[in-house]
Amino acid sequence: MKLGEKIRYLRLMEGTLRGLGREMSQPEVVRAMQKELKKSISQAYLSQIESGARPHLTNTTRMLLARFFKVHPGYLVDDPEGFSTELASELIAEQDAKLDLWLVSGAERFRQDPELSRALITIARYFDSKKALQLTAEILETPELIDRLWDVLNPGPRSEGNKATANRRA
Repeated sequence: MKLGEKIRYLRLMEGTLRGLGREMSQPEVVRAMQKELKKSISQAYLSQIESGARPHLTNTTRMLLARFFKVHPGYLVDDPEGFSTELASELIAEQDAKLDLWLVSGAERFRQDPELSRALITIARYFDSKKALQLTAEILETPELIDRLWDVLNPGPRSEGNKATANRRA
């Protein structure tokens, strides 16, 4: 994937995470960066990056965009030809980076399901995504905890998942 495609994808994910139901526009990204990070790049520069007119970033710009989109700075480069985002990729040395890229890739594959896509992106953005997944596994192994957490986080009618959990305990 090219850098410009990654930035456009991140704008889409950011818009979804912020509840816009659409991608964030370039001007919205620039304003949000300025408001949240007290630093920004120009909309014209962002447009050049996305269009491929600026195929390389300065380190300062890469770090700023990585902080804003909450991704590893190494994600913000063109992928080499033949690069695979699967966990088995030998091009990524760190296990955490592999996991985060895998989660982002999964979010992209399931973008038709905004809740699932948001959940995968949220885990990928967490500073220790492995720990977040391990915690999720522990929660799932304690069915009564699932129901209690779900009821606290999502008050209202019980979902099918909660009914199935309740039936397993009965």
